[in-house]
Amino acid sequence: RVAAVAALLCSLGAGALAQTFTKPIRIIVPYPAGDLGDVISRLLQPSMQESLGQPIVIDNKPGASGLLGLQSALQGPNDGHTFVMGQMGSMAVAPITNKQPIDARAEFVPVAMAYTNYLLLAANPAVPAKTIVELVAYSKANPGKLRLGSNGEGGFPHLSMELLRERTGMDFIHVPYKGNNQVMTDVMGGQIELAIGSFTTLYPHAQSGKLTAVAMTGKTRSAFAPAVASFGEGVPGYEALGWFGFFGRKGAPPATISAFNAAVNTALARPEIAQKTQALGLDTVAGTPAQFGAIWMNDYDKWGKLLRTLKLDAK
Repeated sequence: RVAAVAALLCSLGAGALAQTFTKPIRIIVPYPAGDLGDVISRLLQPSMQESLGQPIVIDNKPGASGLLGLQSALQGPNDGHTFVMGQMGSMAVAPITNKQPIDARAEFVPVAMAYTNYLLLAANPAVPAKTIVELVAYSKANPGKLRLGSNGEGGFPHLSMELLRERTGMDFIHVPYKGNNQVMTDVMGGQIELAIGSFTTLYPHAQSGKLTAVAMTGKTRSAFAPAVASFGEGVPGYEALGWFGFFGRKGAPPATISAFNAAVNTALARPEIAQKTQALGLDTVAGTPAQFGAIWMNDYDKWGKLLRTLKLDAK
Protein backbone atom coordinates (compact mmCIF):
# COMPACT_ATOMS: atom_id res chain seq x y z
CA ARG A 1 0.00 0.00 0.00
CA VAL A 2 2.85 2.40 0.85
CA ALA A 3 4.63 1.59 -2.42
CA ALA A 4 1.48 2.23 -4.47
CA VAL A 5 0.93 5.61 -2.84
CA ALA A 6 4.58 6.52 -3.38
CA ALA A 7 4.37 5.70 -7.09
CA LEU A 8 1.34 7.96 -7.45
CA LEU A 9 3.11 10.81 -5.67
CA CYS A 10 6.18 10.52 -7.85
CA SER A 11 3.95 10.98 -10.90
CA LEU A 12 2.59 14.22 -9.40
CA GLY A 13 6.05 15.70 -8.93
CA ALA A 14 7.48 17.64 -6.03
CA GLY A 15 7.18 20.92 -7.90
CA ALA A 16 3.40 20.93 -7.74
CA LEU A 17 3.50 20.33 -4.00
CA ALA A 18 6.04 23.07 -3.40
CA GLN A 19 3.90 25.68 -5.15
CA THR A 20 1.11 25.22 -2.58
CA PHE A 21 2.95 26.73 0.40
CA THR A 22 4.20 30.31 0.48
CA LYS A 23 5.92 30.52 3.87
CA PRO A 24 7.41 28.23 6.56
CA ILE A 25 5.13 25.45 7.77
CA ARG A 26 4.54 24.84 11.46
CA ILE A 27 3.95 21.41 12.98
CA ILE A 28 2.73 21.65 16.55
CA VAL A 29 3.68 18.62 18.64
CA PRO A 30 1.55 18.54 21.83
CA TYR A 31 4.19 16.41 23.57
CA PRO A 32 7.65 17.08 25.00
CA ALA A 33 10.88 16.72 23.07
CA GLY A 34 11.89 13.06 22.88
CA ASP A 35 8.31 11.77 23.03
CA LEU A 36 7.48 9.34 20.22
CA GLY A 37 5.26 11.88 18.45
CA ASP A 38 8.14 14.36 18.52
CA VAL A 39 10.63 11.77 17.24
CA ILE A 40 8.31 10.85 14.35
CA SER A 41 7.80 14.47 13.35
CA ARG A 42 11.54 15.11 13.25
CA LEU A 43 12.23 11.93 11.27
CA LEU A 44 9.76 12.96 8.57
CA GLN A 45 10.71 16.66 8.60
CA PRO A 46 13.68 16.66 6.12
CA SER A 47 11.85 14.68 3.45
CA MET A 48 8.71 16.79 3.83
CA GLN A 49 10.69 20.03 3.55
CA GLU A 50 12.16 18.75 0.30
CA SER A 51 8.71 17.89 -1.06
CA LEU A 52 6.96 21.07 0.04
CA GLY A 53 9.73 23.55 -0.71
CA GLN A 54 9.44 25.35 2.61
CA PRO A 55 11.12 25.06 6.02
CA ILE A 56 9.12 23.09 8.57
CA VAL A 57 9.28 24.26 12.17
CA ILE A 58 8.60 21.66 14.88
CA ASP A 59 6.94 23.46 17.78
CA ASN A 60 6.60 21.46 21.02
CA LYS A 61 3.58 22.52 23.10
CA PRO A 62 3.13 19.80 25.77
CA GLY A 63 0.59 19.85 28.57
CA ALA A 64 -3.00 19.07 29.58
CA SER A 65 -3.16 15.75 27.67
CA GLY A 66 -2.47 17.50 24.38
CA LEU A 67 -4.96 20.34 24.89
CA LEU A 68 -2.34 23.11 24.99
CA GLY A 69 -1.01 22.08 21.60
CA LEU A 70 -4.48 21.98 20.07
CA GLN A 71 -5.30 25.42 21.45
CA SER A 72 -2.05 26.80 20.07
CA ALA A 73 -2.87 25.45 16.62
CA LEU A 74 -6.13 27.40 16.57
CA GLN A 75 -4.38 30.73 17.02
CA GLY A 76 -3.40 32.84 14.02
CA PRO A 77 -4.69 32.80 10.44
CA ASN A 78 -6.26 29.62 9.08
CA ASP A 79 -4.14 29.61 5.93
CA GLY A 80 -3.15 25.95 5.86
CA HIS A 81 0.39 26.45 7.14
CA THR A 82 -0.18 25.02 10.64
CA PHE A 83 -0.58 21.31 11.38
CA VAL A 84 -0.74 19.18 14.51
CA MET A 85 0.96 15.86 15.21
CA GLY A 86 -1.81 13.90 16.92
CA GLN A 87 -1.94 10.48 18.48
CA MET A 88 -4.83 8.24 19.41
CA GLY A 89 -4.64 9.09 23.11
CA SER A 90 -4.80 12.86 22.69
CA MET A 91 -7.33 12.91 19.84
CA ALA A 92 -9.72 10.07 20.76
CA VAL A 93 -9.33 9.38 24.50
CA ALA A 94 -8.32 12.61 26.25
CA PRO A 95 -11.30 14.57 24.83
CA ILE A 96 -13.60 12.09 26.58
CA THR A 97 -11.75 11.69 29.88
CA ASN A 98 -11.07 15.41 30.34
CA LYS A 99 -13.36 18.40 30.17
CA GLN A 100 -11.91 20.34 27.27
CA PRO A 101 -12.98 23.79 26.07
CA ILE A 102 -12.64 22.74 22.42
CA ASP A 103 -14.05 19.83 20.42
CA ALA A 104 -11.26 18.37 18.30
CA ARG A 105 -13.79 16.88 15.89
CA ALA A 106 -15.25 20.33 15.21
CA GLU A 107 -11.96 22.22 14.98
CA PHE A 108 -9.61 19.83 13.14
CA VAL A 109 -9.58 17.62 10.07
CA PRO A 110 -7.48 14.48 9.49
CA VAL A 111 -4.67 15.03 7.01
CA ALA A 112 -2.36 12.02 7.00
CA MET A 113 -1.97 8.94 9.13
CA ALA A 114 1.65 7.92 9.56
CA TYR A 115 2.09 4.98 11.92
CA THR A 116 0.35 2.53 14.19
CA ASN A 117 1.96 1.05 17.27
CA TYR A 118 1.18 -2.01 19.32
CA LEU A 119 1.31 -2.50 23.03
CA LEU A 120 2.84 -5.62 24.57
CA LEU A 121 1.29 -7.62 27.38
CA ALA A 122 4.13 -9.12 29.41
CA ALA A 123 4.07 -11.43 32.40
CA ASN A 124 6.42 -12.35 35.19
CA PRO A 125 7.88 -15.77 34.25
CA ALA A 126 6.33 -17.26 37.41
CA VAL A 127 2.87 -16.90 35.83
CA PRO A 128 2.12 -20.35 34.35
CA ALA A 129 -0.06 -19.05 31.51
CA LYS A 130 1.93 -18.18 28.38
CA THR A 131 -0.80 -17.25 25.85
CA ILE A 132 -3.87 -15.01 25.91
CA VAL A 133 -6.22 -18.00 25.98
CA GLU A 134 -4.29 -19.61 28.83
CA LEU A 135 -4.10 -16.31 30.71
CA VAL A 136 -7.85 -15.69 30.51
CA ALA A 137 -8.55 -19.23 31.74
CA TYR A 138 -5.99 -18.91 34.54
CA SER A 139 -7.46 -15.59 35.69
CA LYS A 140 -10.95 -17.06 35.92
CA ALA A 141 -9.68 -20.06 37.88
CA ASN A 142 -7.70 -17.78 40.21
CA PRO A 143 -9.80 -14.63 40.71
CA GLY A 144 -7.99 -11.72 42.32
CA LYS A 145 -4.57 -13.25 41.77
CA LEU A 146 -3.40 -11.31 38.72
CA ARG A 147 -2.30 -7.71 39.23
CA LEU A 148 -1.84 -5.68 36.07
CA GLY A 149 0.37 -2.60 35.96
CA SER A 150 -0.06 0.25 33.46
CA ASN A 151 1.04 3.87 33.19
CA GLY A 152 -2.23 5.23 34.59
CA GLU A 153 -5.98 4.86 34.86
CA GLY A 154 -7.79 5.70 31.65
CA GLY A 155 -4.62 5.62 29.55
CA PHE A 156 -4.44 3.64 26.33
CA PRO A 157 -2.60 0.66 27.93
CA HIS A 158 -5.23 0.41 30.68
CA LEU A 159 -8.09 0.69 28.18
CA SER A 160 -6.64 -1.99 25.93
CA MET A 161 -6.84 -4.45 28.83
CA GLU A 162 -10.33 -3.32 29.85
CA LEU A 163 -11.38 -4.07 26.28
CA LEU A 164 -9.93 -7.56 26.73
CA ARG A 165 -11.83 -7.93 30.00
CA GLU A 166 -15.04 -6.85 28.25
CA ARG A 167 -14.54 -9.35 25.43
CA THR A 168 -13.41 -12.35 27.50
CA GLY A 169 -14.36 -11.84 31.14
CA MET A 170 -10.69 -11.94 32.14
CA ASP A 171 -10.13 -11.21 35.83
CA PHE A 172 -7.35 -8.86 36.93
CA ILE A 173 -6.73 -6.06 39.40
CA HIS A 174 -5.53 -2.89 37.70
CA VAL A 175 -2.62 -1.16 39.42
CA PRO A 176 -2.03 2.34 37.96
CA TYR A 177 1.49 3.79 38.03
CA LYS A 178 2.82 7.24 37.24
CA GLY A 179 5.26 5.97 34.63
CA ASN A 180 6.40 2.95 32.65
CA ASN A 181 9.75 2.45 34.38
CA GLN A 182 8.25 1.46 37.73
CA VAL A 183 5.76 -0.85 36.01
CA MET A 184 8.64 -2.67 34.34
CA THR A 185 10.64 -2.88 37.57
CA ASP A 186 7.72 -4.26 39.56
CA VAL A 187 6.62 -6.89 37.05
CA MET A 188 10.18 -8.22 36.84
CA GLY A 189 10.43 -8.14 40.64
CA GLY A 190 7.15 -9.98 41.16
CA GLN A 191 5.28 -7.14 42.88
CA ILE A 192 2.74 -7.43 40.05
CA GLU A 193 2.14 -10.34 37.70
CA LEU A 194 1.35 -8.52 34.44
CA ALA A 195 2.39 -5.34 32.64
CA ILE A 196 0.92 -3.67 29.58
CA GLY A 197 3.00 -1.04 27.84
CA SER A 198 5.30 -0.04 25.03
CA PHE A 199 6.68 -2.90 22.97
CA THR A 200 10.12 -1.31 22.77
CA THR A 201 10.23 -0.92 26.56
CA LEU A 202 9.10 -4.42 27.53
CA TYR A 203 10.25 -6.72 24.75
CA PRO A 204 14.03 -6.55 25.41
CA HIS A 205 13.33 -7.99 28.87
CA ALA A 206 11.30 -10.80 27.32
CA GLN A 207 14.22 -11.56 25.01
CA SER A 208 16.52 -11.79 28.03
CA GLY A 209 14.13 -14.16 29.82
CA LYS A 210 13.16 -11.73 32.59
CA LEU A 211 9.59 -11.48 31.25
CA THR A 212 7.22 -13.55 29.15
CA ALA A 213 5.91 -11.82 26.01
CA VAL A 214 2.29 -12.96 26.07
CA ALA A 215 0.90 -11.05 23.08
CA MET A 216 0.70 -7.74 21.22
CA THR A 217 -2.54 -5.80 20.94
CA GLY A 218 -3.27 -6.24 17.23
CA LYS A 219 -5.57 -8.43 15.15
CA THR A 220 -2.57 -10.04 13.49
CA ARG A 221 1.14 -10.30 14.20
CA SER A 222 3.32 -7.31 13.52
CA ALA A 223 5.85 -7.32 10.71
CA PHE A 224 8.57 -6.08 13.05
CA ALA A 225 7.99 -8.83 15.67
CA PRO A 226 6.51 -11.87 13.90
CA ALA A 227 7.52 -14.23 16.73
CA VAL A 228 5.12 -12.55 19.18
CA ALA A 229 1.49 -13.64 19.10
CA SER A 230 -1.34 -11.14 18.65
CA PHE A 231 -4.37 -10.69 20.90
CA GLY A 232 -6.52 -11.35 17.83
CA GLU A 233 -5.21 -14.90 17.53
CA GLY A 234 -6.79 -15.82 20.85
CA VAL A 235 -9.67 -13.33 20.84
CA PRO A 236 -11.04 -13.02 17.28
CA GLY A 237 -11.88 -9.44 16.32
CA TYR A 238 -9.87 -7.86 19.13
CA GLU A 239 -7.75 -4.87 18.15
CA ALA A 240 -6.27 -2.03 20.18
CA LEU A 241 -3.79 0.02 18.21
CA GLY A 242 -2.27 3.35 18.94
CA TRP A 243 -1.63 5.65 16.02
CA PHE A 244 0.20 8.81 15.05
CA GLY A 245 -0.87 11.19 12.32
CA PHE A 246 -1.23 14.79 11.26
CA PHE A 247 -4.24 17.07 11.56
CA GLY A 248 -5.04 20.46 10.06
CA ARG A 249 -7.50 23.16 10.99
CA LYS A 250 -11.02 22.78 9.72
CA GLY A 251 -11.57 25.23 6.87
CA ALA A 252 -7.92 25.31 5.79
CA PRO A 253 -7.39 25.55 2.00
CA PRO A 254 -7.96 22.05 0.53
CA ALA A 255 -4.81 22.30 -1.59
CA THR A 256 -2.65 22.56 1.54
CA ILE A 257 -4.29 19.47 3.03
CA SER A 258 -3.70 17.46 -0.15
CA ALA A 259 -0.11 18.62 -0.55
CA PHE A 260 0.77 17.93 3.08
CA ASN A 261 -0.77 14.44 2.82
CA ALA A 262 1.29 13.74 -0.28
CA ALA A 263 4.48 14.90 1.42
CA VAL A 264 3.85 12.68 4.44
CA ASN A 265 3.22 9.64 2.24
CA THR A 266 6.37 10.34 0.24
CA ALA A 267 8.40 10.43 3.46
CA LEU A 268 6.80 7.23 4.74
CA ALA A 269 7.89 5.38 1.60
CA ARG A 270 11.58 6.19 2.04
CA PRO A 271 13.52 3.06 3.07
CA GLU A 272 15.91 4.92 5.38
CA ILE A 273 12.96 6.33 7.34
CA ALA A 274 11.12 3.00 7.42
CA GLN A 275 14.20 1.31 8.87
CA LYS A 276 14.38 3.80 11.73
CA THR A 277 10.68 3.73 12.58
CA GLN A 278 10.53 -0.05 12.52
CA ALA A 279 13.20 -0.06 15.21
CA LEU A 280 10.83 2.11 17.27
CA GLY A 281 8.10 -0.53 17.05
CA LEU A 282 6.00 1.33 14.48
CA ASP A 283 4.09 0.02 11.48
CA THR A 284 3.82 2.38 8.50
CA VAL A 285 0.30 3.30 7.36
CA ALA A 286 0.04 5.53 4.29
CA GLY A 287 -3.31 6.67 2.96
CA THR A 288 -5.80 9.43 2.30
CA PRO A 289 -7.32 11.94 4.72
CA ALA A 290 -10.65 10.12 4.42
CA GLN A 291 -9.10 6.80 5.41
CA PHE A 292 -7.45 8.39 8.43
CA GLY A 293 -10.71 10.11 9.36
CA ALA A 294 -12.61 6.82 9.37
CA ILE A 295 -10.08 5.30 11.79
CA TRP A 296 -10.20 8.39 14.03
CA MET A 297 -14.00 8.39 14.30
CA ASN A 298 -14.13 4.63 14.85
CA ASP A 299 -11.66 4.91 17.74
CA TYR A 300 -13.48 7.92 19.17
CA ASP A 301 -16.69 5.88 19.32
CA LYS A 302 -15.09 2.62 20.47
CA TRP A 303 -13.04 4.05 23.32
CA GLY A 304 -15.75 6.53 24.27
CA LYS A 305 -18.20 3.70 24.81
CA LEU A 306 -15.71 1.81 26.98
CA LEU A 307 -14.77 4.91 28.99
CA ARG A 308 -18.41 5.61 29.75
CA THR A 309 -18.93 1.99 30.80
CA LEU A 310 -15.96 2.30 33.17
CA LYS A 311 -17.26 5.71 34.35
CA LEU A 312 -13.95 7.30 33.36
CA ASP A 313 -15.52 9.90 31.09
CA ALA A 314 -15.52 13.55 32.13
CA LYS A 315 -18.66 14.37 34.08
